[in-house]
Amino acid sequence: MSTYMPKPGEIKANWHIVDATDQVLGRLASKISLILQGKHKPAYTPHVDTGDFVILINAEKIRVTGKKADVLEYDTYSRYPGGRRVYTYKTMKELHPEKLVELAVRRMLPKSRMGHNILGKLKIYKGDKHEHSAQQPTPLKFA
Repeated sequence: MSTYMPKPGEIKANWHIVDATDQVLGRLASKISLILQGKHKPAYTPHVDTGDFVILINAEKIRVTGKKADVLEYDTYSRYPGGRRVYTYKTMKELHPEKLVELAVRRMLPKSRMGHNILGKLKIYKGDKHEHSAQQPTPLKFA
């Protein structure tokens, strides 16, 4: 008996939609990263992208626990002298709530070319509207 190894292109990627209303940021990000990598499928292979697409709506309604809303900081650097900016969680949530989820999920993915490609399968939107209704995403609920 030989072990089945899926080849690139053999695995069909499904579309899932997740509502981030009142979800905890880190717990939601870890579940999304598992789905993006395909670890929920029996044909998961580490060197082949077997994951599904995930659409996240209501990114501005996500929450954090404890004192993280006051303590968390996000750095950006423009590569110019003095180009470092530090944003608090509250300002990032006001300005770019999609970026909060994207950063949390990106840090849970492999740090490789494949991890960068996997992140492209995550679509994040501020409100209820998204432009992927033609893909017929199935709703995904986390307990």
